[in-house]
Amino acid sequence: MTDASPAPSATDDADGDASGPASSPGPRPRRPRPGTAERREEILRAATRVFGSRGYHQGSLAEVAEQVGITHAGVLHHFGSKERLLTEVLAARDRDGVAHLEGQHMPAGLDLFRHLVATAAANTERPGIVQTYTVLTGEAVTDDHPARAWVTARFAGLRADVAGALREVVEERRAAGDETAAVPDDRALDLAASTIIAAMDGLQTQWLLDPDAVDLAEATAFAIEAVLAATLAGARRPRPLA
Repeated sequence: MTDASPAPSATDDADGDASGPASSPGPRPRRPRPGTAERREEILRAATRVFGSRGYHQGSLAEVAEQVGITHAGVLHHFGSKERLLTEVLAARDRDGVAHLEGQHMPAGLDLFRHLVATAAANTERPGIVQTYTVLTGEAVTDDHPARAWVTARFAGLRADVAGALREVVEERRAAGDETAAVPDDRALDLAASTIIAAMDGLQTQWLLDPDAVDLAEATAFAIEAVLAATLAGARRPRPLA
């Protein structure tokens, strides 16, 4: 679904500044206008709040615009459409997650799993971002949701990153002389990667609902360590359900 609106006319401000009525006589006083990059960041922050609290379909561009102090057309001036704004919100969330890392990309091997635990700890200080991610990824399973392709690709990339890191951990252990470390096949690696991602997302949902009941960082570390141990053990891992 695309939330569209007529483009601003030649007499409108580029941002559609809503600081005064268009019919006011004489020159309209103007407040200082932020630069384009700053304005875009303001809109992204507002959209994150709106989509996180109301979802994509219920959250409107008018509400985003109101929080920023511009018009609906002003939001479209910067992002073109509601779908494009949604994509930018999701992309900004991922950029923020690796902004502090060298090269601004996911680390490899055991450092990736340390990064995931550190991310869980950091997320406890930014519940709004976690809420937005949780709401939008949950909505994305519905038919024709504009974020579906993006979320599907993101999960595929995460699974590949985690599976690759698991393989590196095993190879490092064996290179160090640990011959008990199993050599998992691709299916086992994919299963382990999917389990880690699912555990992290599920823990985030529980934490959002009842933060006092879930230690997000500790529970994330426990889940990842359990999957790592099972992967390294291979066929020797305990099977209490078998």
